[in-house]
Amino acid sequence: MSAAIRNLRNNPKLLFVRLPNFLSFLCIVVGVVWLLLLPLNDYSRKTYISENALLPGQVHAYFSGSEQNVFRGYKQELDGLLNEGRERGGQKDDAEVTSTVSGKVQSIFLAVGLKIATQKYEYTSAGITHQGENVYAIIHAPRGDATEAIVLVAPWKTADDELNLNGVTLALTLARYFKRWSLWSKDIIFLITPDSKSGTQAWIDAYHDMHPESVQPLPLKSGALQGALVIEYPFDHHFNTLHIVYDGVNGQLPNLDLFNTAVSIAGGQMGIGSNLQEMWEHKDSYEHRLQTIFRGMTKQGLGYATGAHSSFMPYHIDAITLQPKGHGWEDEMALGRTIESICRSLNNLLEHLHQSFFFYLLMQSNRFVSIGTYLPSAMLIAGNFTIMAIALWLRTGYYLENKPKAAAQPKDKKKSVEPTAQAKGNGVEERHLALPLTLVVGLHLLGLVPLWMFNTLFHQYFTMATYIFVVVDIVLPLLLAALLSNGLGPFAPIIPQQYLLIKSFSLLLLGLSLSTLATLNFSLSFMIGLLCAPLCFITRLRTSSAPLRCSVSGLGLVLLNLLSPPTVLLGVCWYTGVSVETVLTQAAFGWDVWGMWTQVVVWCVWWPAWLIGCVLLGSSMF
Repeated sequence: MSAAIRNLRNNPKLLFVRLPNFLSFLCIVVGVVWLLLLPLNDYSRKTYISENALLPGQVHAYFSGSEQNVFRGYKQELDGLLNEGRERGGQKDDAEVTSTVSGKVQSIFLAVGLKIATQKYEYTSAGITHQGENVYAIIHAPRGDATEAIVLVAPWKTADDELNLNGVTLALTLARYFKRWSLWSKDIIFLITPDSKSGTQAWIDAYHDMHPESVQPLPLKSGALQGALVIEYPFDHHFNTLHIVYDGVNGQLPNLDLFNTAVSIAGGQMGIGSNLQEMWEHKDSYEHRLQTIFRGMTKQGLGYATGAHSSFMPYHIDAITLQPKGHGWEDEMALGRTIESICRSLNNLLEHLHQSFFFYLLMQSNRFVSIGTYLPSAMLIAGNFTIMAIALWLRTGYYLENKPKAAAQPKDKKKSVEPTAQAKGNGVEERHLALPLTLVVGLHLLGLVPLWMFNTLFHQYFTMATYIFVVVDIVLPLLLAALLSNGLGPFAPIIPQQYLLIKSFSLLLLGLSLSTLATLNFSLSFMIGLLCAPLCFITRLRTSSAPLRCSVSGLGLVLLNLLSPPTVLLGVCWYTGVSVETVLTQAAFGWDVWGMWTQVVVWCVWWPAWLIGCVLLGSSMF
């Protein structure tokens, strides 16, 4: 062991170049393998209820019988109004549909004996105006003091932009049914929104007095919100499974107890199967478990709102969306009993859900991986950047290529002289930090330009702007590389040590950012880490053959450009069949309305690091 240590100390190239490269590559491989092991039983656990007060499925649900007639009556009235409106003015948009039936919904709530209120709102994003009117009613708890509440949301348009007539009708029927019970210890709020994107966000922002001027304040409020359920039932036929959507904005997740409660009630009490992440036929195999994890990580990493429930997450309100799926024998009454039983469980809570997990990966409706098990995979990938950055920092202070030789010993030992100044330095070199620091900080600040541009342009220019940035990503690194190699104005061309310092500072910022991000949004950190992994091994070529340098650097730049943010966006859009305009319009809406910060990570962390890697590789050509 001591011999190996001495060998490392006497061979700085092995210590500062080969060993860090090996360790970085090992971290990446182990991080990926770690993630691939998660679906195995040894690394995952079965779900369980941590909060005993929930008591899921321990009460009898009475929503049936005559309530079905009420449901059909409400549905016929609402459907008649919608058809009448279409006959008058043709197909109506979201705001007009809501306006058509808003008065009828309010009259139904008033007839039930509830307090009602409305709220108008308006958002503008990417040149598109989103406006509408929310209608909500409150059942004040006979056994409560209006300090806590549960929310039932029924948007007119589902997350897939389908008319949610049955969902709204079921919410109205449940309001009439719940009003007759005196067992509630928490207020129940019934919220009818025009859509699943903006309406819920406007209402929850105003509920906490965090709304912009274009959103009206709420004239009627209750207490602290303990949980929320969203009902999406857009079709008329019977169903056989219940799809539970739980992903929130910026990768936030509800408390696992709420998800487990819904699964336990649907499967154990009602006999309805549960599924998630659009895995309709889950066979509990390794492949299906891994596919479920990857789908969840994709939605979490992108950070967009997957439904009306996502708007509650930033306010630490646990929420899920219930979506009936398939063809079977279950009807609206079965869904109503499921919702009733979930509300009864939430009604039992003595405090906010806190005992179970907020960070987890679900691979099946009854199996999950906790943060302590999956977090090392992202940390290993983020750590490889830090390892390489530290190695480069040490390398910049040591003569590797031209290590000074020891001073020659005089022939006459009696006339020994002092060693030379170079030998006194023992191979240590002074670091020139000003230019590398300025360049790295400047390029990270430059990321604010595309961040601002892609969040303020009108939606019809997004596709053109993306292709323009593809061209910019080709030209800008070469331009910067030429300026650095030939000198910046009065400044001399930078020395090889400064190239290493630039790479060191860039990888250090990347490693720190991804390590911090992993604790907040594991999936985004993991995906960005994999896309940036080649940057650890990119370096400035020093071969004496100019044609060889140019050809190898050119090929490397072509491959690196395939991993630039605009190119990755174009590739994903081509693979999924979704237009670039649609994706960027949704991203701009998320930035303006949902508070989504995925774009900050892309343009202020990933893009500058990628740009610096291209500059280092491109400098070999000059």
